[in-house]
Amino acid sequence: MLKQFLNLKISQKLSPQQIQLMKLIQLPTQAFEQRLLEEMNENPALESGKEDEYEKDEYDTEEFDDYEDSEADRMEAEDINLDEYLSSDDTPDYKTQVNNYSDDDESKETPFAAAISFHQDLINQLNTFILSDEERDIAEFLVGSIDDTGYIRRSTADLVDDMAFTQGLYTSEKEVESILHIIHELEPTGVGARDLQECLLLQLKHKTPTESVEYATTIIEHHFDAFVRKHYDKLTQKLNISNEQLKNAIHEIERLNPKPGGSFSGNNKITENIVPDFAIRIVDGELELTLNGRNAPTLHVSKDYQEMMQTYKESKDKSHSQKDAVQFIKQKLDSAKWFIDAIKQRQDTLFVTMNAIMHYQKDYLLDGDETRLKPMILKDIADMIGLDISTVSRVANSKYVETPYGTKLIKEFFSEAMKNDQGEEVSTLEIKRILQNTIEEEDKKNPLPDDLLAEILKEKGYPIARRTIAKYREQLEIPVARMRKKL
Repeated sequence: MLKQFLNLKISQKLSPQQIQLMKLIQLPTQAFEQRLLEEMNENPALESGKEDEYEKDEYDTEEFDDYEDSEADRMEAEDINLDEYLSSDDTPDYKTQVNNYSDDDESKETPFAAAISFHQDLINQLNTFILSDEERDIAEFLVGSIDDTGYIRRSTADLVDDMAFTQGLYTSEKEVESILHIIHELEPTGVGARDLQECLLLQLKHKTPTESVEYATTIIEHHFDAFVRKHYDKLTQKLNISNEQLKNAIHEIERLNPKPGGSFSGNNKITENIVPDFAIRIVDGELELTLNGRNAPTLHVSKDYQEMMQTYKESKDKSHSQKDAVQFIKQKLDSAKWFIDAIKQRQDTLFVTMNAIMHYQKDYLLDGDETRLKPMILKDIADMIGLDISTVSRVANSKYVETPYGTKLIKEFFSEAMKNDQGEEVSTLEIKRILQNTIEEEDKKNPLPDDLLAEILKEKGYPIARRTIAKYREQLEIPVARMRKKL
């Protein structure tokens, strides 16, 4: 039996200009400056600095609309997939580029050392070993299989197969294991291990033998599971040692590097300086908000391009090549005008959003007491300023504000509300802070499990379920009680 259904679906499509505007709003200061430079490089009709602008009707381009691109070549709003444009998987420019300067800064060249890569350093070390051509090929393949943390996270059988298929190297698991022993002699110690246990053992075996090192080696080699689970009582019984001897052995283990590749200087990432997008100051007992001036560049439409357009309008003979040229000029002028308007709209959106957040969290910003942060969600601010929640989110998730108490990521001001035992709404940030302080003050020999933490917070006036305690603890990246135990 066939059935027919009428399904009415209403969807809102955004124009390419709206999408580009949202992308501009999402950019923090450094990324915005880079985007501005790219636009000015691509569009000669856009210039920086102050300039007397012509009136719009002096270079109105409506009479040239007949020469627009064909319908098939245009990007219509219906063809835009918003998810593709606003995907969270896109890597923002500010994560890969640094552009900390103002118009007043001098351009200075800073010399730097050209560092070799982690893997190249390992290859260079292989030159100190006497190897046959085949052994060197295998060794270099193994080095290439080491990840940035220093591990080879693949089985020997898989390595043998890969060498055969990708390199034409036909070898055996026994020979690969033999070459791995050479890899394990390279620096930093522990590199080339297949797992954490092997990595720690390699480092211990390179240490000067002492009682503590010998016990540490026995623990990692034969009682690794008990060590990971912090079953210290079992370890003292199995090894027949005192708590003090166990403590010294564990101290040796804690001094080892679980990620030997990460210690290589050439493998470290450069930490970028954070440029605040806003600044909040207290002036005569009142809050004062300013937008970083680097977000408000002075731009204008090129006078030369305006004059070229005006000259063409006054020309009587319009050849095909002239029409093509004027179409190019028109596109650049329109693009420049739109970009200038978009920057102004970006400034207004950033300021009005941050201003609302500042006033909502006025109590905290006046004295810096984090317990005075009010519960606040995106909808609260969106309703105050009449903007969409997604717009507020783009401002909050990527912008920083300089306050009298340090530079903060704006999204840190947002939190959900919970009720205390008096029925008052409190921020989940406050509860997490109390939970963190409680865990920091616990007896590390007998750390508090989640059910006891729930009871303690309840006594303090916060009736929180055990599963909520577990969720907050995980968000704070605090391990379970068993893993917090110390001797």
